[in-house]
Amino acid sequence: MALRYVQKLKGIHTPFLCRGYPFLVTKEKSKDVAFTKSSLQKKYKDLEFPRTKYGGRSVVTMLPGGGIGPELMTYVREIFSHCGAPIDFEVIDIDPSTEGNEDLENAIVSIKRNGTAIKGNIETTSQNLSEISRNVAIRNELDLYVNVLHCKSLPGIPARHQNVDIVLIRQNTYGEYAMMEHEAVRGHVESLKIMTEENAERVARYAFEYARQHGRKKVTTIHKANIMKLSDGLFLEMAKKVHKDYPELKHENMIIDNTCMQLVSNPHQFDVMNLPNLYGTIVANVICGLIGGAGLLSGRNYGDYYAIFEPGTRNTGTAIAGKNIANPLPMINAGIDLLNHLGYKDHARIIHEASYKTVVENGIRTPDVGGSNTSTDVINSIMDYLPNANVV
Repeated sequence: MALRYVQKLKGIHTPFLCRGYPFLVTKEKSKDVAFTKSSLQKKYKDLEFPRTKYGGRSVVTMLPGGGIGPELMTYVREIFSHCGAPIDFEVIDIDPSTEGNEDLENAIVSIKRNGTAIKGNIETTSQNLSEISRNVAIRNELDLYVNVLHCKSLPGIPARHQNVDIVLIRQNTYGEYAMMEHEAVRGHVESLKIMTEENAERVARYAFEYARQHGRKKVTTIHKANIMKLSDGLFLEMAKKVHKDYPELKHENMIIDNTCMQLVSNPHQFDVMNLPNLYGTIVANVICGLIGGAGLLSGRNYGDYYAIFEPGTRNTGTAIAGKNIANPLPMINAGIDLLNHLGYKDHARIIHEASYKTVVENGIRTPDVGGSNTSTDVINSIMDYLPNANVV
């Protein structure tokens, strides 16, 4: 922002290349495109999409993504069908190898129509500057400003720490993921980290409100304000401001590098964590490694109007795709979160109970969590429990 302001004062032309969310900006497009609404936001901002529901059944957008995503989505559909969950999926495939954003536009329109989605990670393989990260673009376009990740140990899973129970409330838009970078002169690249008072406040309020409603005792805000005094300083300042409305809760703050060390040595000191965007993805992967790996947790993305559910660590898993060893639990848990969100709590409960019996009590697990079973072994065991479950 400061760079553009100086350019306006001095009459300097736009940099040679500027990648601003979500499209390429060249010297032929010299306006402040990066900080105005994108073409998709302009296109759909005044449209009201009714929630899709027919005959008591909810329609949900399904974005299989790449890697192991399509096979895991197949398992989710089989389980939902097996227990009679009243969900119909509108499947939108986004091809990572294609250029252009038509698939992305179709996905966003579908989610706006249906209100909820379940997704796998979507690779962006093109090196073209005009090709944006589909995952980030979806979150930004739908203003899914918060990501919730409940990191809880499962009994019997080999892990470096047991009895961990931490909730991550991660800023899901802006920060280093704003996708605003430019090449001021050849060989000199600058990337903008965006932090706004409004966004920092609503993420902090979500964290404190979550702690209050779920009987938690403490919120820890993670930052690097000793170095990034303005951006992270604002994030920390807003957390302290919001904390005044929640006097019964304890509030601490910790620098990100120290946080990683403290997590490895004593994760039990943390309860709810309030994190900026980049630090959230780092801490999430650290905690997953501590409690048994990426193949356990689901993540929830919320905005004021839409919600998307996905595996917690957002890994594509290309190397193990099609080998029947991918852990289906993160996507199944995402499906459970989806059912709870839509109010189908009995269906969510029986799938959760069947998953727990399979993985914890019977020890039927994929290799990534210390087992020797295949993906289909896990799914078949879960479905064996479902016919005997009671659904109201």
